Amino acid sequence: MNNNALPTKPHYLILDGLRGVAAMIVVAFHLCEPHATSHVTQLVNHGYLAVDFFFLLSGFVVGYAYDDRWTKLTVGGFFRRRLERLQPLVVLGMAMGAIGFYFTDSTIWPLIHTVPVWKLVVVMLIGFTLIPVPLSMDIRGWQEMHPLNSVGWSLFFEYVANFLYAIGIRKLSKKALSVLVVLAAAALVHFAVTNPNGDVTGGWTLTPEQVRVGLTRTIFPFFAGLLLSRIAKPTYIKNAFLWCSLLLAAVLFMPRIGGTEHLWMNGLYESVCIIFIFPVIVYLGASGRVQNPSEERICRFLGDISYPLYMTHYTLVYFYVAWVSDHKGISLTESWPYALLTFVGALIVAYASLKLYDEPVRAWLRKKFK
Repeated sequence: MNNNALPTKPHYLILDGLRGVAAMIVVAFHLCEPHATSHVTQLVNHGYLAVDFFFLLSGFVVGYAYDDRWTKLTVGGFFRRRLERLQPLVVLGMAMGAIGFYFTDSTIWPLIHTVPVWKLVVVMLIGFTLIPVPLSMDIRGWQEMHPLNSVGWSLFFEYVANFLYAIGIRKLSKKALSVLVVLAAAALVHFAVTNPNGDVTGGWTLTPEQVRVGLTRTIFPFFAGLLLSRIAKPTYIKNAFLWCSLLLAAVLFMPRIGGTEHLWMNGLYESVCIIFIFPVIVYLGASGRVQNPSEERICRFLGDISYPLYMTHYTLVYFYVAWVSDHKGISLTESWPYALLTFVGALIVAYASLKLYDEPVRAWLRKKFK
């Protein structure tokens, strides 16, 4: 049976648009990050929560797209479809990171020029598979799972969640899935309020503790999204894209809660965002309808570039971080033209990646697997 011949379901255009909004906020977060002297002084203070929003959105979309297809779909067919969708840009992002690697030699990464080419190539090839590299292969010095494209860690856990869904969790009843989601929510709250940083950051390092963090950040939102896809009955919400975009931006731009004296308060805030506010945003987005052709074009464009933007932007951010580190003490007010140039460049690279690489490669893969 040809599993790839399954009929395509209509997209939730507003959810596609919200994914693009979140991706752009991630880029802004990463550009502001090198100027922050601490978590408290970060301009886009909760920008990293966009990853948790992506996980929840992904669980919702996977449930919507595949839950009722398993009579015709095999586990192998499911993974072929997921690989076809996700893996081409994983490869591109790692290759871009490798191409630019030696050009980011700077005060923040002073040993880049000492890395032999063979080691760079090995790390790139491992990165193509999304298998995390051990700390002994950390060629940048930030203890990342994927030192050529930092965001690869979240795709690794995305695959973990997809694997768990395909091999068994998809079979859970709504009641059993609800129990899993509640337990995962409790684990998330415990982590967030007891984390010494007072937030839910982490998960990008291949250590037992950080892998636990990554799983904690993934399991609740992904399977809460799956549960939401099963129990939600979308209604009609007017101007949903506008209101959801504003709510999402407000959550991610919210200043640090509790300061440095009450770190647990910030962890509690982020728990509330992930457990309650993000599902509401997804529900409202799924309930909305595009209001006019202009909004439809915006949502479609943002949805199209969201994944390419996420998977390629950090390869440009590395250059910006290196430049900022070489100009010690420079503020965002002083460097905003370079930040804006990087932001616009990331959008251009994302669109070019989509049209010149991602869409042609995925079309070729669909034809090959036909």
